[in-house]
Amino acid sequence: MTAPQFDNSYIALPARFFAAAAPAGSPNPQLLALNRPLAARLGLDADWLAGPEGLAMLAGNALPPGAASIAQAYAGHQFGQLTPQLGDGRALLIGEVVAPDGKRFDLQLKGSGPTAFSRQGDGLAWLGPVLREYLDSEFMAAMRVPTTRALAAAATGGIVQREALLPGGILTRVAASHIRVGTFEYFALRGDVEALRALTDHVIQRHFPQAQNPLQLLQAVVAAQAALIAQWMALGFIHGVMNTDNMAVSGETIDYGPAAFMDGYHPDMVFSSIDRRGRYAWAQQPQVAVWNLAQFASCLIPLMGEDEEKAVEEATRAVHAFPQIYQAAWARRFAAKIGLPPSDVAIELVNRLLDLMATSQADFTRSFAGLADGSARDEFLDRADFDAWAADWRAAGPDAALMAAANPLRIPRNHRIEEAIQAAVAGDMAPFQRLEAALTHPFEARPEWADLSRAPAPSERVLRTFCGT
Repeated sequence: MTAPQFDNSYIALPARFFAAAAPAGSPNPQLLALNRPLAARLGLDADWLAGPEGLAMLAGNALPPGAASIAQAYAGHQFGQLTPQLGDGRALLIGEVVAPDGKRFDLQLKGSGPTAFSRQGDGLAWLGPVLREYLDSEFMAAMRVPTTRALAAAATGGIVQREALLPGGILTRVAASHIRVGTFEYFALRGDVEALRALTDHVIQRHFPQAQNPLQLLQAVVAAQAALIAQWMALGFIHGVMNTDNMAVSGETIDYGPAAFMDGYHPDMVFSSIDRRGRYAWAQQPQVAVWNLAQFASCLIPLMGEDEEKAVEEATRAVHAFPQIYQAAWARRFAAKIGLPPSDVAIELVNRLLDLMATSQADFTRSFAGLADGSARDEFLDRADFDAWAADWRAAGPDAALMAAANPLRIPRNHRIEEAIQAAVAGDMAPFQRLEAALTHPFEARPEWADLSRAPAPSERVLRTFCGT
């Protein structure tokens, strides 16, 4: 059995990019979940990870040789308000690994204790958010949505104080990198052009080697985010905290926190308990992405030549390209959900269907998945209006195979995740394991998973989700 072989590049950047820190450790660790397929993808020895040395690493008790153990510095706009210093307050980058295909990934312990950026927080996580992010992110990966991944979940054996005394947990998170828009903001706010240049060069080399300069990097990040948000929308996914410190420049979904997937559809749906004004509602996510990208663009202006006016014009044009890229991606995703290639006819049909869904609060996932077998009609209150829509839709000649590939049969529904969390807290991981298996095979119709495709009963609905802190 072999320990991870780290090949760390981020710590080669100047020391002001991070703060060294050691994990707090776990008094009585237990490995609750290990993602063996992901371990294989990364070239890691799953048997070592499952053994005593691996558990020591995953629980923050002992890191193998070559580990980095740093907290990254970043700033961020949180609900539109600038916080000049945030940083990893409850996470540690323990190292980077190079997968067999040559791609580089971060390994991070989330919930491993305080760092220099903790801002009076305890730096810990309780078990609920750890298991929620594990399930959400692995479902997204199964849907081929760019996302951070969950390598492992461990119980620490310690107690975390939140609204009550709760069992502690650590998520081992994998990402193409943990560099955020807020990372760029951190140095831009300090006028640190040297650091901005070093960060830009690092991101280009790591994520966008085709980019030849900061403008091309901006264009690449805009395109990646436009494609990502279109995928979110097509799954009814609501991130919940689209702050600039939660937007990864790699184009991955990061920091699930109070994230949720819609049951009944409404464009203004919000789940996050801290989003009291609906800034990050489902329908607002594309506009928020543009706002975040504008902050990113402003950070790159000092690197885009001596002619500041020209640089601003070029950066503005790059950000303004988002709507066209996004709309094209949205059209492809949603047209496929009704079995059609993107066209004016398909988009008109999609928008009509969404209007009907909003009126009926029809289940987002079941409405689209049910088009294939005719069960979608049952989701609507006004069957006559749906029938009229369906007649026009059938006349357009939908492709059943296209629909089947675009519409999952099940999603991480809030009430099912809560059930799995409560069972895990009581010592029973079977519901989590069952849900993990079903969510990582979202297109498979198995009788034993049929109940996981059902919408929640009124008494089961979970309408508020919470950050782990």
